[in-house]
Amino acid sequence: MNCGLCVWYQFGKYDLNKRGIHKEYCPGCIPRGENCTHMGDKCELLAEGKVRFCFECVDFPCKRLKSLDKRYRTKYHLSMIENLRFIQTEGIESFLAKERNKWRCEKCGRAICCHNGLCLTCDLDVLIQNPKYRWNEQKQ
Repeated sequence: MNCGLCVWYQFGKYDLNKRGIHKEYCPGCIPRGENCTHMGDKCELLAEGKVRFCFECVDFPCKRLKSLDKRYRTKYHLSMIENLRFIQTEGIESFLAKERNKWRCEKCGRAICCHNGLCLTCDLDVLIQNPKYRWNEQKQ
């Protein structure tokens, strides 16, 4: 998962709770010295820090990753397996450069969120209209 595209990561990056949006923040797995949120609790090698990327495992892609990949391809139009294969052959820096272009907001240049297709800077008003992200409101 490219943390920079994740709604929970972007909420923290732009500190949107201060702007009336309610969502948990995530600083990303590697910056906080943790293992993969999606796979770390299911994979012993990741949990123990023996691999950084799933492609380093002999079982790549495993059943759990295939399931996660199917969900992300269906709901969010991205493939974690394809991303990992790209990183494996081209390297992390090339992958991140490709992602910056692919998920770039045309208005401000920041990253578009893969979970909702919005730029959380330019499209914040759209997000605010969704009641699942608001807090401290009385029902009328």
